[in-house]
Amino acid sequence: MRTRTLTTVLAALLLLAGCAGDTSPTSQGATGQNAAGGSLTWGWHLPSTWDPVTSTVGQDVHVLSLAYAALTKQDVDGNAVPALAESWTYNETGDEVTFTLRDGLTFTDGTPLDAEAVRASLLRGRDAPDSTIGAQLSVVTDVRVDSPTEVTLLLNQPDYQIPLLLSGKTGMIVSPTAVAEDVEGLATKPVGAGPFALDEYVPASHATLHKNEDYWDADAILVDDFELRVPPDPTVAVAGIQSGQFDVAVIPPAQLEAARAAGLEVDVIDVFTVRVLDVNNTVEPFDDPRVTQAISHAIDRQSLVDVAFFGEGDPNWQPFPRDYLAWNEELDQLYPFDQDRARELLAEAGYPDGVAVTLTTSAENDPLAELLQQQLQEVGIDVTLEVATPGANNYVTRQYPFVVDSFSGRESPLQSLEVLFGPEGLMNLGRNAPPEIQAAIDVARSTPLDDPGYEQAVQDAVAAAVTTMPNTFLFTWPRIFARDPSVQGLEHYIGTQRFEGVTVGR
Repeated sequence: MRTRTLTTVLAALLLLAGCAGDTSPTSQGATGQNAAGGSLTWGWHLPSTWDPVTSTVGQDVHVLSLAYAALTKQDVDGNAVPALAESWTYNETGDEVTFTLRDGLTFTDGTPLDAEAVRASLLRGRDAPDSTIGAQLSVVTDVRVDSPTEVTLLLNQPDYQIPLLLSGKTGMIVSPTAVAEDVEGLATKPVGAGPFALDEYVPASHATLHKNEDYWDADAILVDDFELRVPPDPTVAVAGIQSGQFDVAVIPPAQLEAARAAGLEVDVIDVFTVRVLDVNNTVEPFDDPRVTQAISHAIDRQSLVDVAFFGEGDPNWQPFPRDYLAWNEELDQLYPFDQDRARELLAEAGYPDGVAVTLTTSAENDPLAELLQQQLQEVGIDVTLEVATPGANNYVTRQYPFVVDSFSGRESPLQSLEVLFGPEGLMNLGRNAPPEIQAAIDVARSTPLDDPGYEQAVQDAVAAAVTTMPNTFLFTWPRIFARDPSVQGLEHYIGTQRFEGVTVGR
């Protein structure tokens, strides 16, 4: 995993110098028996929607990046590098940033992708009533078209996070023609300018796509056809890859050794993903912070990693992995495993004889939820496990106040904090936050990335959020892929998984 110093230096060089270079894998990486052409089948999660503006699941970004291109993209370390925009520059005060687009860009429906299209797409993301990215774009007061290839974002405060922010769903540009003709249709029929174009989509089953020859970096896309399939059942994942049903598939830690024994290549990738308990602090008994602190003290995080995730992960008390620039060392062991302290806090909160809660999970026989139930029971927290209604989106309905969840991170560390803790944040079930969190975020946002105080400003914002809000972080965990050995060129991205330079030889 990266060191914080390396990350800070790379981010500063790439973001503030206008990003003159691009470190994307290219077709030059294809060697030996692996050559351009052919097809790739990926076992991964289908999106909640194909519209990046209304997407409600963080991991959607991996799939949406197949069909859409953003103004910037992330390199393997999570830094912003050029994509639709070949460069960008800030004004002296940091409250305007101008992006210069590549010449000749088009969407898959033939609509020109120019500055006007960028303006329309970003303002829709900010203003659409059903937008889930509006909060991230609220800093944008207007978008000015300077020329067909130059567009300037006018900001209500200095914000040096914008190139990072726009490397994910927030910066994916949608065809204005598709929006005007059938905006609801985007849920199943994406119209972007990404590396692939959708041919067929069957919800809960699969999606097939073909290479977009007009993609700005088409030379780096070395497969002609791409199929996305629902991940295989863990018990048959290895067999599915061996039989050719999948070329690459996400697998749980329990299947890691079986995949290796079968002769498959295994990629264990350090990513932003962290397991977390979502908590609504407007619902009893979670409205008393002593109860949520007691819950955190009652959890043996290392045991969760060892038993439920076969040792693949690191105990954590914050939403970022160790050695990432936003990781705050002072928060490590914030609420150490201490059953006596948990009981004391419950008594102080008015529950000397314990308290009953319901913990919601996404599936029956969830080993993580069952371990949590056992651990909390030992300090007097009587946990009833409940399986969420299939298809229910708790980020929108907020019907479940205590939920086993995962957070897959965002492109900007401050965007992550706003999603988790901001008053409009999807994962802030209580939709409330003390003002000091936003104040700390704003200080970090207005700090240039090459400023010696940037890293500390981000970590201060993390501390302000984690110590005042109820979400309980458990451990970071890796993304694990198993793949046929003929699949080559798969880079380890800490953020959005990309497929430039990937070849399939079989």
